[in-house]
Amino acid sequence: MLIGCITNDSKSNLPNIIIILADDLGYGDIGVFGNNNIRTPNIDQMAFEGQKWTNFYAGASVCTPSRAALLTGRLPLRTGLTSNTRGVLFPNSLNGIPQSEITIAEQLKKSNYKTKLVGKWHLGNKEEYFPINHGFDSWFGLPYSNDMDNVSNMNYWDMWKSDERKNYNNFNVPLIFDNKIIERPVNQRTLTKRYLNESLKFIEENSDDNFFLYLAHSMPHVPLFSSEMFEGKSIAGPYGDVIEEIDYGVGEIINKIKKLGLSDKTIIVFTSENGPWLEMGEEGGTAGILRGGKGSTWEGGIRVPTVIWGPGYIKPGVVDDIGTSMDLFTTFSYLADVEVPNDRIIDGNNLSNVFKSLSKSPTESFFYYWGSELMAVRYKSHKLHLKLHEAYDGKPMETLKTPFLYNLDNDPSEDNNIYEDNLDILDKIDQITKKHKRDLIIAKDLLIDLKQ
Repeated sequence: MLIGCITNDSKSNLPNIIIILADDLGYGDIGVFGNNNIRTPNIDQMAFEGQKWTNFYAGASVCTPSRAALLTGRLPLRTGLTSNTRGVLFPNSLNGIPQSEITIAEQLKKSNYKTKLVGKWHLGNKEEYFPINHGFDSWFGLPYSNDMDNVSNMNYWDMWKSDERKNYNNFNVPLIFDNKIIERPVNQRTLTKRYLNESLKFIEENSDDNFFLYLAHSMPHVPLFSSEMFEGKSIAGPYGDVIEEIDYGVGEIINKIKKLGLSDKTIIVFTSENGPWLEMGEEGGTAGILRGGKGSTWEGGIRVPTVIWGPGYIKPGVVDDIGTSMDLFTTFSYLADVEVPNDRIIDGNNLSNVFKSLSKSPTESFFYYWGSELMAVRYKSHKLHLKLHEAYDGKPMETLKTPFLYNLDNDPSEDNNIYEDNLDILDKIDQITKKHKRDLIIAKDLLIDLKQ
């Protein structure tokens, strides 16, 4: 895995990498994960031709920390991009991703990859924190969530009970190209379509080079908007319209890859940044068989539908082992012939052998955090809840007097507490938790500082 000068011959053996990230897409919102109402033929086909991961986790159950985890391969509390008091960065936040952090894009630049972010960033609103200062050659997208910059006269939550949520002019969100605002407010009805066009253009222009495309959709995070081609077409309503347009884009990207003859040297990951926003009702998606949603550390909040495609690198099949978005940093570093940084703890593992041969995943445990609070721990099949917190119910965090233990293999809905009967499992989880805490250095909370 040592790198010297990357020659043209060695470059030809490196994969192009595309990560397609949906926002607030639930575990139960994709056909191949059990949805019968929303049409997702292209994502489903990705799974049939590649790998469907049934136990894949985002790094957190809300936007900013989840995106930080994916890009850095590190738990968000190591980077400071999580908080006990504020879930995400806001338009008046002063901070962002530290310059000391290393992103996947910065890693891949070491092997001369061309890099682009299309879509939502949410890791800092000032230019010093923009993607072009963190490894991306170019950026076309939004600095934060598409529901921010509310300029209506309505309270945020009241808006969702009215038709005002359907007027994109109520959200003064800027569309940015590299470091300049090119449209404000962005016409959200065109957003998914424009993201696709920018992505296809980037792939076409860099087909002779190694490239990394990070397509980070702004939806199905509310407010929901679709282009004319998809609006009103899904039997699942506006939420289904949005998903079906995203799925169409997945198909167009794969068709472009095939047309350019790049299938055998390209890996595409489709996943979500966290679970569905259940509080939004029909416009918030579903977690399917899982319990809970966005903002919680129940499975529905943080286990996400994930498929991985790449005929030259991916052996087709279903993977029931654990994987996480943080594993992508380590995996793609390895596949791009770049050393993983050794001056910091990287939480992600190398999944390349699972990709290649469906061998057992090296990821056996997962730590569920809200801010700096360790809420739950998974080890292999079992998950132990230590604390409970629902981000949107207004209740304080609860430390459980009697923890909840579930066997997720046969109880993914977390219904049957088996805490009393499994001392051996509890002892093993206690051991890995103690080891985890010994290595833990919590960074300064960067989300709390706001302009007054």
